[in-house]
Amino acid sequence: MTSTGDVAQRSSTSRTVNEVDLSRFDGQRERAAAIVMRYPEPRSALLPLLHLVQYVEGHVSREGVAFCADVLDITPAEVSAVATFYTMYKREPVGEHLVSVCTNTLCAALGGDDIYAAVRERLGGIGHEETAGEPGTTGSLTIEHAECLAACDLAPVLTVNYEFYDRQTVDSALEIIAALQRGEKPHPTRGAPLTDFRRIELLLAGFFDDPEVGGAAANAGPSADEATLRGARLAEERGWTAPPMPDAGPDRPTEATDLPGGAS
Repeated sequence: MTSTGDVAQRSSTSRTVNEVDLSRFDGQRERAAAIVMRYPEPRSALLPLLHLVQYVEGHVSREGVAFCADVLDITPAEVSAVATFYTMYKREPVGEHLVSVCTNTLCAALGGDDIYAAVRERLGGIGHEETAGEPGTTGSLTIEHAECLAACDLAPVLTVNYEFYDRQTVDSALEIIAALQRGEKPHPTRGAPLTDFRRIELLLAGFFDDPEVGGAAANAGPSADEATLRGARLAEERGWTAPPMPDAGPDRPTEATDLPGGAS
């Protein structure tokens, strides 16, 4: 298995890949090596490594692609195929905050489309994945419409750097936007205190206790809402259980308690 030292040594001797200067990532070699060592196969580390790139750059540039290729000993084309497939990897610089407005069916029907339109207008008419202000500077915002933020029971919702603001209206959403533009960080409805896009990318790269993101306390905060838990609590209070599965065979459990470990 490749060692941390091997990864760091190979990376440190490869300052350029296909004439792309990688020196801006020199301070991230140890973190990159630590990411690679979490996996039995180096290329499996590509997703968190791309988040590390976004922590450094605020997006995935040509240099970021080359850096990942260098660390993992794969081609830039293989890195680009992944970076352009997932919407969480941005190919243009992101503002201090990434604002994602859910415009999927339920959120849209409850006001998500109106919220998205109002936020766009407040930010000067910018469109999907466009930025108001100089990227990375205080108060700069990148907006995107999201197909689903997995919070239908709290619709309509938006997120800022993936932290949730539930049950929004046009007015409440615009208040959040105004606060962000002033350099404030309004507390999310659920989850950890709000930080900026780049620090969130370091968390997504897997460095949960890093002083740069505020240490372990940066992850503290409630993640559930009463509306989400109500069904489970009613079932527990009233003794409701799931019915047996039909057509149970010898290799198919008939009750939830028959599942491995008693899982339901």
